[in-house]
Amino acid sequence: MNNYLEELNEAQRDAVINTEGPSLVIAGAGSGKTRVLTYRIAHLLKNGVPPSSVLALTFTNKAAREMKERIAKIVGSQTARYLWMGTFHSIFARILRSEAEIIGYPSNFTIYDTQDTKSLLKTIIKSMKLDDKTYKPGLVYNRMSAAKNNLITPVAYQQNSQIREADQAARLPRLAEVYSEYAKRCKNAGAMDFDDLLLQTNLLFKNHEDILKKYQERFKYILVDEYQDTNFSQYLIVKKLAQDHENICVVGDDAQSIYSFRGAKIENILNFRKDYPEFNTYKLEQNYRSTQTIVDAANSLIQKNKRQLPKRVFSENATGEKIQVIGALTDNEEGYLVANEIIDMRMNHQHRYADFAILYRTNAQSRIFEEALRKRNIPYKIYGGLSFYQRKEIKDLLAYYRLTINVKDDEAFKRVINYPARGIGNTTMTRLETYAVQNNQSIWEIASNPDECQMAGLNAGTQRKVAEFIHMIEGFAGQLASAESYELAMQIASDSGMLKEFYKDKTPENLSRYENVQELLNAIQDFSLNAKEEGRPNQLNHFMEEVALLTDQDTDKEEDFDKVTLMTVHSSKGLEFKNVFIVGLEENLFPSGFSGTLTAPELEEERRLFYVALTRAEQNAWLSFAKQRYRWGNLEFCNPSRFIGEIDEQFLYFKSGGLQAHIPRRESVPTAKEETRGARRSPMGIRSQQGNEQLGKRLTRLNEASRQNAAAFTGSDPEEIQAGMFVEHQRFGRGKVVAIEGAMPDRKAKVFFPNAGEKHLLLKFAKLKIVE
Repeated sequence: MNNYLEELNEAQRDAVINTEGPSLVIAGAGSGKTRVLTYRIAHLLKNGVPPSSVLALTFTNKAAREMKERIAKIVGSQTARYLWMGTFHSIFARILRSEAEIIGYPSNFTIYDTQDTKSLLKTIIKSMKLDDKTYKPGLVYNRMSAAKNNLITPVAYQQNSQIREADQAARLPRLAEVYSEYAKRCKNAGAMDFDDLLLQTNLLFKNHEDILKKYQERFKYILVDEYQDTNFSQYLIVKKLAQDHENICVVGDDAQSIYSFRGAKIENILNFRKDYPEFNTYKLEQNYRSTQTIVDAANSLIQKNKRQLPKRVFSENATGEKIQVIGALTDNEEGYLVANEIIDMRMNHQHRYADFAILYRTNAQSRIFEEALRKRNIPYKIYGGLSFYQRKEIKDLLAYYRLTINVKDDEAFKRVINYPARGIGNTTMTRLETYAVQNNQSIWEIASNPDECQMAGLNAGTQRKVAEFIHMIEGFAGQLASAESYELAMQIASDSGMLKEFYKDKTPENLSRYENVQELLNAIQDFSLNAKEEGRPNQLNHFMEEVALLTDQDTDKEEDFDKVTLMTVHSSKGLEFKNVFIVGLEENLFPSGFSGTLTAPELEEERRLFYVALTRAEQNAWLSFAKQRYRWGNLEFCNPSRFIGEIDEQFLYFKSGGLQAHIPRRESVPTAKEETRGARRSPMGIRSQQGNEQLGKRLTRLNEASRQNAAAFTGSDPEEIQAGMFVEHQRFGRGKVVAIEGAMPDRKAKVFFPNAGEKHLLLKFAKLKIVE
């Protein structure tokens, strides 16, 4: 791949070869951002820059791994292996392990995931006798996370009067105490959570200028992917590291900044010029993914945002079909209409199920579409379901590995001391934990000392059981430095009794757990073989480091199965599909919340979220909404999302709302007009005032008609309803009466609804309206 520069367009090539000084690469959706970042690093190495002086930060291990593989093809694996490339958390964990002694942590500190953190918080809340209905672990976790990402330590939190007042108003007056106790217990256990990795790196650089200077001198070139997704803590670390050389290149798209709820600051990319006044800008504006229609429609939407970096995204792909707008009577009908479209596209255009994605604003919306797909025997998968590494049996075995590596890991200790059962009950654990907290020590330090065990109130029999467990773990720990990862992992799985526990009970559930554990051991074997082949360290702690830092995208396994993908819009970022349905496009749902209370920045982020959804589509896109939707058991009227009205009408095709039983086939969908191709060469998204008014009037009429229908819907006289008639139901839409049974008041109608199937309805309650 020595001719890698020839694979780039002019804008991409400029961003790759101009490597000196601060650079902002604004990358529109589908514009080849990853290729530019990859080739820029390869270009540095090709021109003699030592790989160890290049720091590249990504948001997923998967992205880092793929980039490194592509770089290795250009410069060779022996050169690429010395790059400092990985996620923010993995790189900063590496730095913290090297400097652990300075900050008072062991170099083998454990990294807690969200479950570990919430488990510890639950224990603390209980020990402090707080109401867990008020001090919900999830809520406490989120507030602590926000504090850490704004570099607010427990001490600073305690001293900040504004924060304390906010906690009082939220009926969480003792949150500062919980935060402080959590930090203390993590320190005693030699553990950090994900947010701590960022916080502690900031504190390390702030309190130890010599350490900061060392890394500033080491990293002469810094590259950051998805810069619009960085939070304040990440931004500050990058800014400090780049201070000396200022050879910093950030790549991102402000129009795809959608993670403010995680602390991401769009200001980081918008204000790049303020941090580096001498910066160069490179704009990647050609979209290689989507049709011209989809790109231009997305442009016409996102130009409504005021806070953005100017760019003109265009496509030279085919013009493509117009974006179809589907109005359903109810949310149930919406599900069936979407399923019908998938069947139609599959039968008439030979698309695979895997070519389709259904994107929704909230996870709860998946139920409607799952039911509709199941009833039509359409296979599907929900992206972002329970991760392999979050399954109980996997968490249990990983806890054994964690405890072997760091015996002070209290959460791991509590998880496995009585699994499989050893006769060490909750009372024993409560005594050990309480005594450990009182003496500011880890549970291991108490459990491994017979005198301390006695002081904690353990009887002789229990002490013997605890001692046996301690002896077993010490045996594992003693082999950590010498044994290969797979060899030790297999021994722990066997000697701990876990494998025997699953195998002795051959229920389908236990066999599935056994297979999952086997899959984990396979992963460790794979890691071990690769490590040996590549000359990397091959101990269990190195495998665990990789597992601890996996993200959702890293753990989502590629499947060969042909299935429709269901996911939230947030989860879809970075992915692409031939056909995309964006569903639930109603006010208060998408945009989310009560539109009257959305601030301007919040509304702009919702619009960016919709932009992300639309630009996932390669060939076809559908926008759907329901005129009525169940909320808390009540059928409520819904207004179509304002975002539909913000797309230039020339790119939309409005389908009739609902499939009608007496219409054998739907109208054909017209293609986007060929004359619009000329407009592709000028900045898109500027639609005429007349077009705006027409679409606005169309949506207003639709809203008003739906509102009147919802309020005034009345059924026909049950006596008049006969077999063969076409009728309308408020929730199921239009259908055909197949048969009538019985007499009033128990008269029933068997009705076939194309979008809900066959229903047997009691006419005195059903409210069926004769339509033909």
